[in-house]
Amino acid sequence: GAHYTLMGIETLSLRMQRHVENAEKVAAWLEADDRVEYVTYAGLKSSPYFDRVAKICPKGAGGLFTFAVKGGYDACVKLVNSLEIFSHVANLGDTRSLVIHSASTTHRQLTAEQQEAAGAGPGVVRISIGIEDANDLIADLDQALTKACA
Repeated sequence: GAHYTLMGIETLSLRMQRHVENAEKVAAWLEADDRVEYVTYAGLKSSPYFDRVAKICPKGAGGLFTFAVKGGYDACVKLVNSLEIFSHVANLGDTRSLVIHSASTTHRQLTAEQQEAAGAGPGVVRISIGIEDANDLIADLDQALTKACA
């Protein structure tokens, strides 16, 4: 176990750099897309937390964020099911890109009000960006949004 931990630490900074670069590109693309209501990512200049995070985390805001899809619950479920590169799992921080619709999975036991308060409303998708090519991730999201919002 310790051997693998030490091996992983050697490349951690490179992997985190790629996570952040990819997340910034994907979040900016989603924010500009008309099928998306909003993106909650502290690495976007439009975020109310951008300046604070830039000061505290000068190497970037990480690879995890949420976004809301126009079309609500049904569109989100269809989007998640239409993605081909993203893995549909509840964990985060993997080298692979991950996606989950929290309202129908991890937060389904909460009331609608509790889901909204937690940032996991019916129209919200959480993604954890991996180290794949950002253009491939964007293309995957684009095709899935096309299917979800049709």
